[in-house]
Amino acid sequence: MSTELWIVDAFAERPFTGNPAAVAVLASFPADGRMAAIADEVHLSETAFVVPRSDGSHDLRWFTPTVEVDLCGHATLAAAHVLGGRARFHTRSGVLDCRPAGSGLAMDFPADEPVAMAVPDLGLGPVTWSGRGRDDVLVVVEDAHQVRRMVPDLGAMAALGARAVVVTAPGDRPGIDMVSRVFAPNVGVPEDPVTGSAHCALAGYWGPVLGRDELVGEQASARGGTVGMARAGDRVTISGPAVTVGRLELLV
Repeated sequence: MSTELWIVDAFAERPFTGNPAAVAVLASFPADGRMAAIADEVHLSETAFVVPRSDGSHDLRWFTPTVEVDLCGHATLAAAHVLGGRARFHTRSGVLDCRPAGSGLAMDFPADEPVAMAVPDLGLGPVTWSGRGRDDVLVVVEDAHQVRRMVPDLGAMAALGARAVVVTAPGDRPGIDMVSRVFAPNVGVPEDPVTGSAHCALAGYWGPVLGRDELVGEQASARGGTVGMARAGDRVTISGPAVTVGRLELLV
């Protein structure tokens, strides 16, 4: 049984930046074990499996190299890009609508309002706030330099039990409202290059702090990328461009 996968750089305006995802569009979902094995073999932070429905929408599931997850932004962006830009996905996190917007795509995601928690001991230096969203722990530090230069303690982060730890600070250049880095050792991703779903929680925190519903974030990983956010009640629009960089065929 062969499987064809598209490799897409999400939240990227040019190849080899942003966050790469693999996308397989299939007639039906393979066994869970096969999808997990494919995701481990490809070994990107996410592999998306897409199956069409008779009404023109699609079912969508996401696998990291180690687990299936409930929500993934960059692999959703990659999947919509492969399908031509406009798509409706049925997922563990409900219906996600995607549409062309500007030079990229916009995705309608559930909002995520983090709730304050005790500051975890992660060796990050001064922390101004910390909280827990639906899936992730959010840690706010004083300035972007702390975010950019930090060396993560992945063991301490894993011990928090969250899907990921998002470290963030105010933006340090024009047009960028906040910077962040995302670490997800509990799902097999030590550092994720650009994490669309984490920006649901980032929008939930920074929107009220900055007094704005429309925001732009920079994820300051080695590959890097920017993410647009627009808050609207219990939903948030996550947006960015994507670039197809290749096609892979698994022969077994």
